[in-house]
Amino acid sequence: MSSHAGHGHHDAHAPAHAHAHAHGSGGDPATDIDWDVLGPLLEQEAELNGVPYEEAARWIAGLPTAPKVRRVLDIGSGPGVVSCLLAEVFPEAEVVAVDATPALLDRAKDRARRLGLSDRFRTMEAELPADFDRLGEADLIWAGNSLHHLGDQRAALAGFAGLLRPGGTVALVEGGLPTRRLPRDIGIGEPGLEARMGAASATRFERMRSELPGAKRETEDWAALFTAVGLVPQGTRSFLLDLPAPLSGPARDHVVASITREREILGDLLSAEDSAVLDRLLDPRDPEGLHHRPDVHLLAARTVHLGRRD
Repeated sequence: MSSHAGHGHHDAHAPAHAHAHAHGSGGDPATDIDWDVLGPLLEQEAELNGVPYEEAARWIAGLPTAPKVRRVLDIGSGPGVVSCLLAEVFPEAEVVAVDATPALLDRAKDRARRLGLSDRFRTMEAELPADFDRLGEADLIWAGNSLHHLGDQRAALAGFAGLLRPGGTVALVEGGLPTRRLPRDIGIGEPGLEARMGAASATRFERMRSELPGAKRETEDWAALFTAVGLVPQGTRSFLLDLPAPLSGPARDHVVASITREREILGDLLSAEDSAVLDRLLDPRDPEGLHHRPDVHLLAARTVHLGRRD
């Protein structure tokens, strides 16, 4: 499992998605990953989503059925932004950032050290499902947009359920809404650019899923899947990231970086006209581009589904 984003949305609008879905055949630009470039991009994306992720973690901590959280597994942790947040929200817990990429785990260690969390923070290089038996027990398993990188999602959920201590919870971040950063009509090209990019991303996502080892199609009724693996559904909530125009400098930089990445990975799934419009949007000299537009914003919803072991 190479999710690393762990904490984006499963559309190409999150840079995490651009990395995490790098399962394709040779020649896909998403498979030629420069972690010195993508690592900071993943961190920036997760940091911008800090408020909704903290709201989600505090929702879990405040539930009447919440267990005493002594050990947390962050599956597909990437650079550890959410792992560290979970360590802050659950101050008595050991948090284990689990990922398949050493370069990202190094970033997670550095972040925990900077935040003074090293005494309760561990990293584990692991590839799922092969390494399930190495993960150990947990009171909370956070799977942030990582389950869909495993071919047999039902079996993976059963694996998570088997790791939970009595009363423990799986927090599954899946679904939500595609990120929006531009108006429907931006004044150049055909209106609806981001909707068409979303459709291209959905095609790419389905291709990624079909190429995973042991891929099985599942109806994405997460409550039903929790029940099927012996967990009790504990509710679903969505958390909003809403950064209206005009964006701050860092948020605008993130939008530019993420759309640059999408332009690369969606490739020929986009029409020639839309590709040309994206080239204009990414040109820092173009007055209609992302660097100068006053209408650039950042709006997304992350959905969290909870299942508890009795």
